[in-house]
Amino acid sequence: MREMAIKKDTTLAEAVDLAREAAESIAEPGAVGDYIGMTMDDERLATHSFVCTTPAYRGWRWAVVVTRIPRSRKVTVCETNLLPGEDALLAPAWVPYVERLQPGDVGPGDVLPYEEDDENLEPGFEATGEEDVDQMALWELGLGRARVLSAEGRDAAAQRWYDGEHGPHAEVAEKSREMCTTCGYYVPLAGALRVMFGVCANAWSPSDGKVVSRDHGCGAHSESDVRESKRTSAPSPLVDDLAVDVVG
Repeated sequence: MREMAIKKDTTLAEAVDLAREAAESIAEPGAVGDYIGMTMDDERLATHSFVCTTPAYRGWRWAVVVTRIPRSRKVTVCETNLLPGEDALLAPAWVPYVERLQPGDVGPGDVLPYEEDDENLEPGFEATGEEDVDQMALWELGLGRARVLSAEGRDAAAQRWYDGEHGPHAEVAEKSREMCTTCGYYVPLAGALRVMFGVCANAWSPSDGKVVSRDHGCGAHSESDVRESKRTSAPSPLVDDLAVDVVG
């Protein structure tokens, strides 16, 4: 059923001065500009609009809602607002900080919120309730954490490291003669990531203390002064295809 148009209320339409006074009562001096017009919101309920002249609020308008009771010509101001128009300059939509954070944003004293359904993690060892059994399992597995890295989390980390500044495509690596895998300062990681990554332990290297790919490299290679040779390919690692996918 088609709704009937709301009939214009003459009494409310004549309350322009009252509406302007209401807007000026909350605005800075001179911030209420030309009259825009009135719209009927409901029976005996209307909104008068005025241009906002404040430079920082270009495209905004002062909106003053007025009403009256039946059979009365006394107009009452319900509320006064500053509203954006179609071409108004608006702040970006608010995004929760947990969704805004990027890797590297967390600083000293910052604490990330707990994420229960983190696809990068999976449940770790779960206690059985038998003290001797649990202690033996923890000792054997080297665990004791509620959650450990999942396959997805491991793959994401591996790809991020490989594509980063300590992977084979970094400028320092492409200009080096030797790769990390043949360097005495290369300390392989434990577990599945061992086949592709290690930690640099060379104080002279720009990657000191960082995770590096085995085909990364730099001018601080332990054997750099032993021989002059072109950069060679890293030997193929022994890979357990059931445990890890080689990043390439």
